[in-house]
Amino acid sequence: MFIEISNLKKGYGYDGNRVEVLKGISAGVEKGEICVLLGPSGSGKSTLLNIIGGIDQADSGYIAIKGEKTIDMNEKKLTRYRRKHLGYIFQMYNLIPNLNVKENIEVGAYLSDSPLEINDLLKTLGLYEHRHKLPNQLSGGQQQRTAIGRAIIKNPDILICDEPTGALDYKTSKEILKLIEDVNTKYGNTVIMVTHNDAIKNMADRVIKIRDGEIRKNYINEEKVCAQDLEW
Repeated sequence: MFIEISNLKKGYGYDGNRVEVLKGISAGVEKGEICVLLGPSGSGKSTLLNIIGGIDQADSGYIAIKGEKTIDMNEKKLTRYRRKHLGYIFQMYNLIPNLNVKENIEVGAYLSDSPLEINDLLKTLGLYEHRHKLPNQLSGGQQQRTAIGRAIIKNPDILICDEPTGALDYKTSKEILKLIEDVNTKYGNTVIMVTHNDAIKNMADRVIKIRDGEIRKNYINEEKVCAQDLEW
């Protein structure tokens, strides 16, 4: 198993005010899969994503990537884990306003020992002709494409996607999902995507439904749909 999640528990607060967010989550994701974490707001899916991404720590249980447990890593090793294995795509683009498209993407390349070739990636993203534009000269979809480029330029094993279409309209959302699908096919990254949009599960290889901090369903999608054919 490429990503192993074992009996993961996480809570916030103390004594009578404590809230248990994750209540013993166990699952696995194979290399190269698109895995969708689906659930309503407050279900625990973003907390799980943050623990996988090394942003937060579990109270108990563990995450292991290729057998390497994050709980066994000191801060230096954890930083290297994030740099080596992970690319982050968020709902907010977080682009650097005074850098152009190409420069924003190259920021991610500096974190990698083996980055992808920048011009080839720009063409894959459909951004080559926009490479000299600043973020305020781009549409929302182009800004999200740039953010995706920054995440994948370092050629990470895992793409962490937290509601990547949450701020986009329907047409642009489908374009971004298609791009994530294309990136997965071309570069072989494992994709873990959090969403509350039930339709997006249909493009996934694996679907994990979470409610009230527990996994309600965990299954392989036998009738996968191309992102461009999704409807909602």
